Amino acid sequence: MVETLATLVPNAGALNLAVLEALDQLGLGVLVKNMGTGRYEVSNASAARILGVEPQAVVGAQDSELFDVNLSMAIRAADLQAQAVPSGVRAEHKLEIGGERRDLLVWRQPVSIGNTPHLLSVWQDVTQIRQREQQLQTALSQLEQQQKANEALRRDVQDNQVRDTVSGLYHRAHFEEQLRREADLSSREQREFALVAIAVDNMDEIRRLHGVEGCERVVESLGRLLRANTRAMDSPCRLGGDRFVVLLSGVGLATAHSRMEHLRRACTQHIVPFNGQQIPFTVCMGVSSFPHTAGSVEELMRSADRALSSARDKGGNRIVLASIQFVPAT
Repeated sequence: MVETLATLVPNAGALNLAVLEALDQLGLGVLVKNMGTGRYEVSNASAARILGVEPQAVVGAQDSELFDVNLSMAIRAADLQAQAVPSGVRAEHKLEIGGERRDLLVWRQPVSIGNTPHLLSVWQDVTQIRQREQQLQTALSQLEQQQKANEALRRDVQDNQVRDTVSGLYHRAHFEEQLRREADLSSREQREFALVAIAVDNMDEIRRLHGVEGCERVVESLGRLLRANTRAMDSPCRLGGDRFVVLLSGVGLATAHSRMEHLRRACTQHIVPFNGQQIPFTVCMGVSSFPHTAGSVEELMRSADRALSSARDKGGNRIVLASIQFVPAT
């Protein structure tokens, strides 16, 4: 109590007593412990309230009489640390009051009263502050998750505008734009890129045996295989029906053939489950390159289509490379 402090510290003065009264009005608990006996000699009303005990129960009591063993040991360790730091230290404690956990912030300052070392401690119940911080953190986390969900939805909407819903591949319009950009870049930097025309073999037979939905499952599977076997800078596209095309950025005929051969084999080994049955499928491909087999975008497409037709004529399930143009010396 304030009067007790005035008794213990004769030179406390009216100003210090007013400060202690103000701390009490602010809900800050003030305790003074005799470090020789380990007993509290001063306690204001706020300290008793924070500790969940009657005001008269604090003065004269030791920590072991007020708290459980674990908290008593934690307070003892904090007191010893504060004694070694004249400028004071701050610590946090958790206290169980009436089945509810309370978060307490404590400032400890060593003081001398007579010839006996004492410890002044100011206690603040920060439970509501911590709860509000947690609520704010939860709200910010939820807001971040909502922003991520909105961004994912925005990307999905954009993807739906440029991607085929069955295969997950780009539509023709997006592909043609990428093709023009790649041709411009290759012309400026004098580098190659490849174009691969792809068709599913015997799609009419698959449609006859398994219907339109069976064909869609094949297209869906091929779309996944194409996405798995191309890079982020490549542009796989579904032109429509059983026709597909892939732009392979920055590679020539040999590299394009090697990569597409891996895809062809993956298709051969892939089985599409449908209505309790299995639908095998193969593909044929025609590969052209810019500028070696064609010097313009239009001719590049025609060159790949001619190579694809040749692969079909040879029975499918194969890759045919477009012929390299030889320009006679002048």
